[in-house]
Amino acid sequence: MRKRNFCILPILACFVSVPAFAGWQYDGIYLGDGWYQEDGARFVLSLRGGASYGLGAIQNDAGAIVTEYYLSPDKKELVTKVYYEEILGAPSDWYYAGLSKVSDIPPSKDYDSFSFAAGASIGWTFPYTPQWRIEAGWDHIVKSDYNASPMFSGDVTLSGGEVGAEGVVLPLQSGSVNSELTTDVISVMAFYDFYDGLYKPLRQAIPYVGFGIGYADSKTVLNLSDPFGDIAYQLDLAPYGEVVDVNGTKMIEFYKSTRHTSNVAGLLAAGMSYGINDRVFLDFGARLMYIPRVKWGLTNVDDTRHREFFSAKNMIYANVMLGIRFEF
Repeated sequence: MRKRNFCILPILACFVSVPAFAGWQYDGIYLGDGWYQEDGARFVLSLRGGASYGLGAIQNDAGAIVTEYYLSPDKKELVTKVYYEEILGAPSDWYYAGLSKVSDIPPSKDYDSFSFAAGASIGWTFPYTPQWRIEAGWDHIVKSDYNASPMFSGDVTLSGGEVGAEGVVLPLQSGSVNSELTTDVISVMAFYDFYDGLYKPLRQAIPYVGFGIGYADSKTVLNLSDPFGDIAYQLDLAPYGEVVDVNGTKMIEFYKSTRHTSNVAGLLAAGMSYGINDRVFLDFGARLMYIPRVKWGLTNVDDTRHREFFSAKNMIYANVMLGIRFEF
């Protein structure tokens, strides 16, 4: 009989320990008699994908790339110094009309492109105020194109011309680019879901807003060509391409150049979620990402030298994405 009593004691101890075990196994408040009030805290995992629209103001960063011009005696023909010397043989009765800088010519168009976007986040909802959640996330903006021919286009007043050819205003076009842009953003964001209580309502739309800050890495790939004959003859750009001989004239065939730009990014979000059950939510939302500046530049063959050529200032990405969010 005593042996039976000793066998029963461990079983009874397990039942006695259940209330105490419940008190520390879960976050929240133990109410007694086996009842427990949950605090609403959840681990959050979300995945998303959709479309992205990028917009930025292109800025000319070409610097002191100088082209010199000569004016015919009847002042009807204006040619570059290379053409004047190599083709015309440098006739003495032409006027020196002055010079222009490529950096003085405005860009022909701004950055404006559609692409795709994808992202993922992990986070946590706050205890007793689960309307607030904080998430660490990654967003990838898929490759988009920026192509322009001419790259720069506009009226420029030549400087330094001799008497009889001073102040010539010349409509100039310079450079042709075929380029790509890819951006990754690592961010920390806070969200607020608009509902009351500790539990999200199911099968109804729950609007939300969010804001945050992040680190943006933008990768640009630049292919530069010179259909207008004012860049490829600048031998100070020789490190950024292969110098070739064309009919006795040296010119540059530029390398395909890759550049990374790092920025602090600002983020805003708005959208709505729909609860399939208390753990799975569909999410439809939009995110605005602000990036101060993205650079395109020339590099040498082994990527040890760099020269800026143009940039996009005040870049804004607008991403519209559909996703799924798990809350455990």
